[in-house]
Amino acid sequence: MEAERLIEAGRRALAGSRGAPAVMAEAWQAQALARTIGGRLARCGPAEVRAEARELGEIGVPGTMAIDHPVVPAGEVRASLLTEVVDARAALTALGCLLGEVGIALVGIACDTEDGLYWQCIEAIDAVDESVDRVHGMLRRLAELPPDHGFESAHAHEQDREDGPCREREQGHERAGPGEALRGRAESWPVTS
Repeated sequence: MEAERLIEAGRRALAGSRGAPAVMAEAWQAQALARTIGGRLARCGPAEVRAEARELGEIGVPGTMAIDHPVVPAGEVRASLLTEVVDARAALTALGCLLGEVGIALVGIACDTEDGLYWQCIEAIDAVDESVDRVHGMLRRLAELPPDHGFESAHAHEQDREDGPCREREQGHERAGPGEALRGRAESWPVTS
C-alpha cells in the first residue's frame, strides 16, 4: 500500500481511538510507520535525505528508546503493508501531520493517567518528537532542491550498476525508473548501515 494511504489510515485510526491503551497502540503504529518510511527513503530516496531518513528508520529500534506496546499483534502492524513511496515530499508532509496528532494525543493521555503509564507516554512523546524533527529536516532539505530535481540525480549512478541498492532484486520489487515509485513489501527492504 502507498505511504500516503497508510498514513491516512493511521490518522483515521488515531481519531477513532478511545482510551489510553488504544491511543498508545496508535502511537506505536505511527512510530512503526515512520521507521518503515524512513528505512525506505534511506535505501532508495533522494540522496539529500538519506542520512536523516536512516536516523528516522532507527528511532525506537533495539538499543535506542523504544515505544513498546504489547496490544498490537504482529499481523496487524500497518507499516508492514507499505509497498511504495510515490511522492517523498507529500508522504513526509502527511507523516509530520500524523506524528503531530500522535504527540497531542499522548500529551492528553499523560495528563490524565497514573504514574506507570505516564512515563510510557513521556517516552513515547520523546520518540515522536525526535521523529518529527527528522521529518522536518528532510522536508527542509527537499525544499532546498531545485524544482526540476527528482530522483534522477540521486539514482543516476545506481541505475547503471547491476548491484545498486535500489536495483530490482526479486520478483515483486519493481522500479519503473529512477523517478518512479519505490515498490515492494516493506519487510523485504531492510535498512543497511
